[in-house]
Amino acid sequence: MSIRLQALEKIQSNGKGVLAKEQKKISEIFGKNVFNVIKMQEYLPEKALEAVIHARKTGEIISLETAETVAKGMKKWAMDFGATHYTHWFQPLTGLTAEKHDAFYKPAYSADAMGIESLSARDLVQREPDASSFPSGGLRNTAEARGYTIWDPTSPAFILELESGKTLYVPAIFISYTGEALDYKAPLLKSIEAVNRAVTPVAQYFHPNAQSVIATLGWEQEYFIVDENLYEARPDLSMVSRTLFGILPAKGQEKADHYFGSIPERVQRFMHDFEQEALRLGIPVLTRHNEVAPAQYECAPMFEELNTAVDHNLLLMDVMQRIAKRHHLRVLFHEKPFAGINGSGKHNNWSLATDTGINLLSPGDEPARNLRFLTFFTNIIRAVERYSDLMRASVASSGNDHRMGANEAPPAIISVFTGSLMEQILHHFKDHGFNNGKDFTAPTLELNVPKIPEVLLDNTDRNRTSPFPFTGNKFEYRAVGASHNCSFAMTVLNTIVADQFHDFHVDVESLIKKGHSQEAAIVQVLQQCIKDSEHIIFNGDGYSAEWEEEAARRGLANIKSTPYALDCFLTEKARHLFSKHFVLNERELDARVSAFLDYFIKDVEMEAVSYQEVISTHVLPSAINYLNRLANAARGLKEMDLEESANSIRALAKEIGAAIEKARKGLQDMHHAKEAAEHETDLVARAKRFQDELRPTFTALRDAANTLESLIDDAEWRLPHYRELLFMR
Repeated sequence: MSIRLQALEKIQSNGKGVLAKEQKKISEIFGKNVFNVIKMQEYLPEKALEAVIHARKTGEIISLETAETVAKGMKKWAMDFGATHYTHWFQPLTGLTAEKHDAFYKPAYSADAMGIESLSARDLVQREPDASSFPSGGLRNTAEARGYTIWDPTSPAFILELESGKTLYVPAIFISYTGEALDYKAPLLKSIEAVNRAVTPVAQYFHPNAQSVIATLGWEQEYFIVDENLYEARPDLSMVSRTLFGILPAKGQEKADHYFGSIPERVQRFMHDFEQEALRLGIPVLTRHNEVAPAQYECAPMFEELNTAVDHNLLLMDVMQRIAKRHHLRVLFHEKPFAGINGSGKHNNWSLATDTGINLLSPGDEPARNLRFLTFFTNIIRAVERYSDLMRASVASSGNDHRMGANEAPPAIISVFTGSLMEQILHHFKDHGFNNGKDFTAPTLELNVPKIPEVLLDNTDRNRTSPFPFTGNKFEYRAVGASHNCSFAMTVLNTIVADQFHDFHVDVESLIKKGHSQEAAIVQVLQQCIKDSEHIIFNGDGYSAEWEEEAARRGLANIKSTPYALDCFLTEKARHLFSKHFVLNERELDARVSAFLDYFIKDVEMEAVSYQEVISTHVLPSAINYLNRLANAARGLKEMDLEESANSIRALAKEIGAAIEKARKGLQDMHHAKEAAEHETDLVARAKRFQDELRPTFTALRDAANTLESLIDDAEWRLPHYRELLFMR
């Protein structure tokens, strides 16, 4: 029996999964496993608690004396909870998280003495993993192994409960022996501070009492769910997280009947379980629904401070994968696990808020008369216009290359969607200034449905085809891939916004010194910002061929692959930007480009190896076996003088034979292209050869495999079909 038929048989026995754990009220469990302020009030003296809260608000460094007190309180809380180990939890350039566990227990030096459980300030603040074993882009080598993880007190520690035990997790940054960032978190924290430094003076034009500005984030995580038996029967899924080929089922997402539909019972049990654990970990994930594609779903939390939100997203992805296995399911975070249907993104809803709780992107009832809102709205659009190339590069990956511009994902052209009302307001502001008497009102919606209350309309509509739409009181960066660590895209966005607000403040202050009033100076600089950036605003269909032509006329780039998108990080413009705001120095930036290119090459290389394996050991054997059956059948029909029927079978056999030959030749072409690309010594050039020469050879292999799948007897085909992967519950 083929592995596919075995998998289908197993689904009958475990297809119902397991019962979800008892669901409790969110208020009873939220943050139960988190060393939050409530827990700190119980386990820390007042002085230490105030020091931690102050450090989170101001970014000031916590003293070793305070760290010692926090360490003791945190250890006591963790051990009261039942934890036996602790770990620094960090974000190396793998895109995943990493951890090394240590026991609280410290043995005594004397054989006659008892050991003790302890956690010192040194243990809490700094640990030492092997830096040379993680991607570093050349910052470290094997002979320079030492690296440090250092406690991030701005993100709360938490306890992860597994069947094997409970462990205290301490969020940390990861740096080299010489202090250079080897992770995603350290630059993110620096970019958050860059936003605070640059944006706060502008916020104080409107809110003098504001002492700081923070970036906020609410992510939307899309993912696919497939049965574990079918997953394990597809070597491509288990090795490269996507199907390398597969014919679309007769029914896909065309009728949009899966979107927001009734959640399958087995999937809902899985959702209940992972949400309960997430809530205990302080992740405010409150939304769940079916997405557009069959077997595709989405979850989303409430907004949080950006650094904590990123940590929570990474933690949730880990929780989801663990809980899925309990239900005999697998979660797919790849951006394009199935060709021809919707891909998965991680929409990053980003905004700015003051320490007094004011959302600086809230337009209010009359956005045209809200100068504060127009100031922040316009400056962010200008930042995207100035650095659209860096925005595109910040979401570049081999997986996202498959997704962008297809099936409800935004195109690779970076533009800003404002909505028609806001576009009118900006256009009028540019020509006539502020508060000149013109009335702008949002359109009303006349329902004429009895007993239905009136509808409140936002000033904008969502645009699925825009990579960066404004959605009422925030910008939604839709181009981020589902598997991505949000940190890098948010680091880039924060940095370009900080740069724009820095320049804006300088220009406004210059006019004020020349005698302009504060309002007049702001308006004049904003008018110029609108003139300089209005070509980046696009409120139409980003999928249309006309937009590609129009974008080219506007001078907007359309870079569709990772190796070419990353070029912009190697420019003097990029190096100056990141060093100017103390986010990444030149070596750190170059190292990230090298690490990203290396990962791109490895992703494509693994796909090539998987093509070789799956075509050679699954597709071709199925085709050859069926071809032999057809040959025997044709001979039998001929012996019975059924020549016409025999000819029909021969014609089918010829089609199969042609597809076999296409696959065989495709494997040869792929091997030659891979070999030639691997001989390229320059990393940038090698990545571009993998993109331009190796990747195109995959098309013939996919076409050949799809042809064979459509022709071969279903009982003979060894691998699960799309219809089974997407619809078997």
